[in-house]
Amino acid sequence: MTDSLPQLGSKVGIIAGGGTLPFAVADSLTARGITPVLFALKGACDAERVTAYRHHWLAMGAFGRLLRLLRSEGCRDLVFIGSLVRPSLTSLRLDWGAIRVLPAVLAAYRGGDDHLLSGVGRLFEGYGFRLLGLKDVATDLLMPEGCLTRATADAVVEADIAKGRALLAALSPFDIGQGCVVIEGHIVAVEDTGGTDELLRRVAQLRASGRISARPGRGVLVKAPKAGQDLRFDLPALGPKTIEGLIAAQLGGVAVEAGHTVVAEPQAMIAAADRSGLFIVGTRA
Repeated sequence: MTDSLPQLGSKVGIIAGGGTLPFAVADSLTARGITPVLFALKGACDAERVTAYRHHWLAMGAFGRLLRLLRSEGCRDLVFIGSLVRPSLTSLRLDWGAIRVLPAVLAAYRGGDDHLLSGVGRLFEGYGFRLLGLKDVATDLLMPEGCLTRATADAVVEADIAKGRALLAALSPFDIGQGCVVIEGHIVAVEDTGGTDELLRRVAQLRASGRISARPGRGVLVKAPKAGQDLRFDLPALGPKTIEGLIAAQLGGVAVEAGHTVVAEPQAMIAAADRSGLFIVGTRA
């Protein structure tokens, strides 16, 4: 175990959304001799893959049931991980435990995603649980500093990366997204509630319609957490699917913040990028 990691209990609860990351975190914990217990969110978590782990299914909004399960499993430490579409209040299946804290839930909803997740996190902390981030439980899943691919960023791309990071820092107070696309000095698209996949689809459509004149293979996707963001939740993520989006958008590569970006299936991601001549670089703020 790395000295910088906090002392964890014998079990860690994983509030599991979609994608591969909840299972990667579970495997990382298992390798350290810690038992992961997945609390799988219905409609988000992979129903087939979760069966390989100790798990419980949860409806969105079943806060009281979750508290009971966490206590019965002995999970004081929790981590939130996986993709999740922000649910509407009317879609939540609130149980009595959730109704008791409804004012706090409503207050959490009055803002962007970071505001919502931080508010939910405070609810759990108020009940004696410890909310952790990936830097606490699975540092092996975080992006390292430097270039991971054979292709590298040239001086033009470096300037695009700097411009993208400056834009994301300026947008941080509005809590709207964690990514943008910059091509040869031009900001062509900014991430919104649709996420990175939708951002790259829009860039691909702009290219197809002739709205982007730069030649294919130029431009960069820049991703970074929001300034002041609670880094236990909703870190930028990168994986093979991101590479597919970069290829469709005919970009040159991606730059993310080292140490604060989650990497899913790194070997497959790097291999896909190398096949297509794309770069993947981790930068420091």
